[in-house]
Amino acid sequence: MKTSKILALLLALTMVLALCAAPAAWAADEKTELIVFAAASMTETLTELKDKYETANPGITITCNFDSSGTLKTQIQEGADCDLFISAAPKQMNQLDAAKDKDANPDGLDFVLSDSRINLLENKVALVVPEGNPKKIESFDQLVELLKSGDVFFAMGNSDVPVGQYTQKILAYYELNEEDLAKAGLITYGSNVKEVTTQVKEASVDCGVVYGTDAFSAGLEVVDTATKEMCGQVIYPAAVMKNSAHIEAAQAFLDYLTGDEAMKVFEGVGFSKAA
Repeated sequence: MKTSKILALLLALTMVLALCAAPAAWAADEKTELIVFAAASMTETLTELKDKYETANPGITITCNFDSSGTLKTQIQEGADCDLFISAAPKQMNQLDAAKDKDANPDGLDFVLSDSRINLLENKVALVVPEGNPKKIESFDQLVELLKSGDVFFAMGNSDVPVGQYTQKILAYYELNEEDLAKAGLITYGSNVKEVTTQVKEASVDCGVVYGTDAFSAGLEVVDTATKEMCGQVIYPAAVMKNSAHIEAAQAFLDYLTGDEAMKVFEGVGFSKAA
């Protein structure tokens, strides 16, 4: 009798220990708050998609932090809570990814859950003008001539902003000196793509370079689109962060963003699925 009681106690203890040791799988009905850091150019689309996702998953609340990818990268590096990061360029994601070499990740930062990283979207870099196009600008070629003659006021992103970095590549492609143009008062800057979009929308500049998706959302006229040769591909990588408190839930939302429903929303404003 005593032996059977001991065996029963050992069996019960074994079951308890097994339950304690087993990892808890995330369930869609659990109360979970996800924090998503995303490039400012995704504001409209990601807000729509997170609302759809929350409706379908009542236990999930998604808080989005939209800003330039450089600013978001710095916030993550400095310890801000972030479950999922979507950058407007690989550069900022690479700087957080320990799987990248020292050239791409000079500080050896290790924030990216590498197995989760994907290229989510592709965008286009667009030359946009205010309503009525007062300067009658029709192409990047024409913009270059106006910059050379000093007869245009042009808006672009700062150098730490992906859209600004793409614009710098375009200027370099045309062998223009950005510093000289800025000193001549021909360039004004925005701290993210939304600021550049607003300057063009309000006609405080003659033209600006933004993403095609921002032009669509703001109702701006696109007069030209940069080619791959001019500035490369505009790829948006996404990854779950290693320090996320909700890795499985963050991965589930990222999986949703790659699905047909989400891609239909993305494509509706000019994004395309990254090849």
